[in-house]
Amino acid sequence: MTADATPLGRDLVRIIEAEGPLRLDRYMGLCLGHPRHGYYTTRDPLGAAGDFTTAPEISQMFGEIIAIWCMQCFALLGRPSALDLIELGPGRGTLLADLTRAARAMPDFLAAITLRLVETSPALRAAQRKTVTSLGVPATWHESLEEIRPAPTLLIANEFFDALPVRQFQKMAEGWAERVVGLKNRKLALGLVPAARVELPVWASAAAEGEVVEIRPAADHWGAAIGVRLVNHPGAALIIDYGHLSSAPGDTLQALHRHRPAAILDRPGESDLTAHVDFGSLGDALRVNGAKVCCPLTQREFLLGLGLELRGSILARNATMAQAQDLERAVQRLAGPGEMGHLFKMLAAISPGLSCPLPFGATKT
Repeated sequence: MTADATPLGRDLVRIIEAEGPLRLDRYMGLCLGHPRHGYYTTRDPLGAAGDFTTAPEISQMFGEIIAIWCMQCFALLGRPSALDLIELGPGRGTLLADLTRAARAMPDFLAAITLRLVETSPALRAAQRKTVTSLGVPATWHESLEEIRPAPTLLIANEFFDALPVRQFQKMAEGWAERVVGLKNRKLALGLVPAARVELPVWASAAAEGEVVEIRPAADHWGAAIGVRLVNHPGAALIIDYGHLSSAPGDTLQALHRHRPAAILDRPGESDLTAHVDFGSLGDALRVNGAKVCCPLTQREFLLGLGLELRGSILARNATMAQAQDLERAVQRLAGPGEMGHLFKMLAAISPGLSCPLPFGATKT
């Protein structure tokens, strides 16, 4: 299938003919969030019938471990009587459902929380309502973080930041050029244009000729907004995603269609587009307004540090042999070094005056 064979592809051709080449962040934003033809706007992308599977869909144990972390944070916050439990991009609501069930172990935590789901996709909101409304916990939906009331906060973002649009710049002999999406014979094609005035990060100066530098204005905006909330209201945030701990050049923009890699210009609106999260830059954005950032961990370190293997063995006691094997495979997939364990990272941010919750160590300056 060619790009212009999709409804969004045809719209993109018309937009480029009228306005000229699109920056990659605008292209990515339209592919994922177009009001009529956007990837997330029109479908539930999760599971075997979709394009990818997230950790909560692999096993209930993931949400249960996140619940342990949240209950610990609740205690560190002094057990407030009212607490907003916010999830950015909650998928089908599976993580919140597993977390809430596990939270029955701490009744005052369960009684305190109101679920706040930040979601713009009508299709995913519908899936979330089916999951969340049966939990017996108050829940509201929001378009943005800023519209949620001031209150003590626990915030979770699992595979949210990787879907935020990126810009790409390539180092040329004569200076920087920005990657754009244009047309060649009325087909979508990648190209380069001289970079307009843009302030690239200091680390970009180390790029060699031909290398690509990605910047993430949308991720920086969200990071700063989370930081502001943590400074103004006591709380903690946990960000879970795949990416790199230190900022460095590299082209990480990728597409997935039915669990297989695809070209980023193929099937616009029908393929998932993501880019690896730059946790170094995201940490800077979280800290810019005064929030504290704990030294990041791999997903393996986080899950094993909070008892994933123990939880798996407890569940296996009353399981059939087939179920026990499924549990063992889930532990391996979530925390195995060759699976999600090392690719995915965990970054925690906290309000000033709080200590980093386990298994995180000291704050990163």
